[in-house]
Parts: sequence; C-alpha cells; structure tokens
Amino acid sequence: MTARRLVPVLLAALLLASPAAAAARGGAPTPGADGIGDRLFPQLGNGGYDAKHYDLALSYPSSAPEQDVSGKVTMLARSTQALASFDLDFSGDSVGSVRVNGRGAGFERLGQELVITPQRPIKRGARFSVSVRFVSGPFTPAPDNDLPFGWFTTVDGSVTAGQPDQSHTIYPVNDHPADKASYTIRFDVPEGVDAVANGERRWTSTRGGRTRSAYEMKEPMASELIQLAVGQLDVIQRGFVDGVRVRDVAPSALAPQLEGALSRTPDHLRWMTDQVGRYPFDSYGVLAADQNFGYALETQTLSLHPAFFFAPDVPLSANEPIMVHELAHQWFGDSVAPEQWSDVWLNEGHATWYEWLYGDEFFVDVEPGYDFVPRIQEAYSHGDQWRKQYGPVALPSSNDLFSLFSPNVYDGGAVVLYALRQVIGERAFVELERRWVKQNAGSSVGTDDFIALASRVAGRDLGPFLRDWVYGTETPPMPGHPDWAVLPADTPLSTAKAAGAARTFERMLRKH
Repeated sequence: MTARRLVPVLLAALLLASPAAAAARGGAPTPGADGIGDRLFPQLGNGGYDAKHYDLALSYPSSAPEQDVSGKVTMLARSTQALASFDLDFSGDSVGSVRVNGRGAGFERLGQELVITPQRPIKRGARFSVSVRFVSGPFTPAPDNDLPFGWFTTVDGSVTAGQPDQSHTIYPVNDHPADKASYTIRFDVPEGVDAVANGERRWTSTRGGRTRSAYEMKEPMASELIQLAVGQLDVIQRGFVDGVRVRDVAPSALAPQLEGALSRTPDHLRWMTDQVGRYPFDSYGVLAADQNFGYALETQTLSLHPAFFFAPDVPLSANEPIMVHELAHQWFGDSVAPEQWSDVWLNEGHATWYEWLYGDEFFVDVEPGYDFVPRIQEAYSHGDQWRKQYGPVALPSSNDLFSLFSPNVYDGGAVVLYALRQVIGERAFVELERRWVKQNAGSSVGTDDFIALASRVAGRDLGPFLRDWVYGTETPPMPGHPDWAVLPADTPLSTAKAAGAARTFERMLRKH
C-alpha cells in the first residue's frame, strides 16, 4: 500500500472510531431527544423510540371525585437509535419506581420530562419495555373555568380530555399524535363505582369490595384521545350498526333525561358511514359527563360531551350537528391522526365539513343559518382576518389554545375543502375522502400527504393550488364564485368571531 492511499484509509478509520460516527451507525448509545420535533410543541413527545403498546393500570382508593390515584404504566416500544437514556412526558404528582426490561432503572424528573437511564443501554432496533409506578389524580375545575382539560372531576367521578398536550398530566407517555400505540386500560375501583375507557371491555369482576375491569383499544390511538371515565355511570347498549357496537355512557342520575338526544347516535353512525365508508373501530358511543365544560372532544370510540348539552330543552338542531362533528373525528383525527399539530386543520376542517353537511340536510328548514353554501361563504369572507390573527390554515401562529383551535382551523379548513371540491368536482372529492381515511387508517399523516393524494385522485398536480390555500397569508379567490369577497385583513374581528371558533361547541352555546 502506498503512502498516498494510506492517508485516506487512516482518516476513514479515525472517523469510524469517533463517537459521532458510531452513533450514526447505531453503535454508541446516546440519549433520545426530549421532543419529537413538533413546530408548535417542540418538547412534546420524545425521540429515540417508537411506542407500540401501553398497559395502563389505575387504582382509585375511594368513590370521591377528587383523589390521588396510584398507577402503573408499561410501555412496549422499539428503539430507533442506540439509547443510553430516553424520556417520557409526565407532569403528574410523583414517580415511585422505573424498570426497563424488568431491571430497576435510574430516573430524573426535569420539568415535564421523565428521563430514564436503563442499567444496560438499548441497542438500535431492539424491542424493550419500561414500567413506571406513579401517582396522579383529577382536579376540580374552578367555577369560572368552562374549559378544563386534562383529568378533571365530575359531580360523582372524573373524565379525561387530553387534547392537545394534557395526557401526560395523567400518566407517563410519549405524548404526541405522531407516535400512536394500542392500549390496555385496567381499573381497580370500589364496588359500586363504574369505570369505562376507550375500546372494548374484556372482563370485569367484583371481589372483596373492589371491582376490577380491563379495556382494550387494539387499533393505534394517539395519547391525546384517551378516555378514563369513572363514577356512577349507565352504559346504554344500543345494538349494532353495520357490525359496529353502539353504546353510550351517561351519569346514572341523568340518563333518563338525556336519552332523547343520546338515542340519535346510531342514526349519526349510519349517516357518516354513508358519507365516507366503513367505521374504523369496533365500537362507538357518546360519553355525557356531569360537569360544566364548554366543548366536546373526540376521545377515541367514546366522544366526550357535557351532560347539559343533551338536556330536553336543548333543541336537536343544536346538539346533533355537534355530535356528528365528534363522530366524524373518529375517521378524521382519530383513525387518521395529524403528523404535526400544525396539521390539525385536517381534523377540524373535515369534522366541520360533515357537521355543516348534516345541519344542511336535516335542519335547514328548522332553523335559519344551516344552509351549507352560505356558511362557507360567510367563513370565506373572514379568511384574511383569520390568517392575520391566527396564521395560515396549516400554519397556526402559536400553540395557544385559541390560536391552535382557531376559526381558521375549523371554518377555514372547511373552506379549503370546498375550494378543492369546486376544482375537482363532487365525484372526485368523495373518492378522495374515502381513499384518505381508508389508506391512512391507523397512521399519522400530514398536509403534504393530503395534497399528494388529492393530486393523484384528480390526475393533475394540485400542489400549487392547495398550498396557496393552506399555507398562504392571503385568501385565494374562490373557484366558481367570482362574486365572493374577502374582508380586509385589518377589519376588526368581533369578540364572538375571534373567540367563538376555539371549539364549534362554544358557537352552539352562544347561539342557544
């Protein structure tokens, strides 16, 4: 070997021996990132592994609504790099112990991160388990707080609302919708207390004054969609709709009063299935919670609503479209989850679209304001105002609740879909909707994925057109409606318009 050839060989050997090069090959273990890389929530989620399954066990010491609850969560995961340490998101009360692959592990709490150091580093591509014993518990919302999130009490128990970043206040988890996993959820509650969770109940038994049960959510679920409902509850079985088990859950003391509205669930499921195809899970139902909160939430297979929403004096024209909105999320947002929180318009724009279609079909003759196209036109007129205040449709300006879930995400998202339908036609649009939820079922995808599929269905490149609509700072002209006008961006937004689209449910409250 000549000296000339020896130099690059030696340099290569030195590079291969360096820690950075070894880490790139997955050789030298390094810490997993403390965030998944979300633009709006930089430290939400974690890097270095892919969660596959969570086994979450919770023990409620008493029947009181507010109490400390002890729990154990076991995450099964696959490493995506060689790991010296890794994080889980957790901001609950305390951590008792941590084990990795059955061995005791070191841990440290840094803000909302639980940093775990296993006794032995984890090889790249290895499957591993981590078990954490912890204590957490629901809180009682303040009387003037009509937007409680996380784990909060009801009159006789508690429910959960993890969107967008509150599930890790309940249990240690990789708390980002880009890393979905299946779930087993176990309850241990006093006899006489009911517990319901996402998915299917696999067993229940009562002995020694305690009732234990287990639920399985076999399809992947984003952590923000978990539901843990405990209290005096009636589970109302409504049979099957196209093979899907329908069951609603209501406070036992209120169930008879709420039945008129809740009984509409099977018809809503039939309607949505006609629109977009087969329902993606084994069961569906509505959870009515006895607490005054001003929103509804699409927790997977069991949508959360406040019980007063279904009171006999609330007209069906007010609550049914919102029920359909949350049901539509089971396809758009739950089965097909956002890859980044900036993609949340794919959830809310679609759910608003089907909410408005349902209102137009069933209530346009009952109450003014349910005409589909005029609603789109009204929303379109505010496009520049919303883009200036909240950012483009697919680029919310901040993770503040009212910016992330803004009018531009809900109504503006529906406007984008209408513009798309105007360009590709009704038949292609329906095909796109059905293909979107079918081919992406169980996964997390983004805005560019939607643009790519729309282009394939249409048979032409829709990238420039759709990117103007979702990423542009100015609202494009509406195809087919040259007379539609957009208000100047500096036109003041009314208080109702500015705050109202944080949740579609809040708009209903102001109206009725």
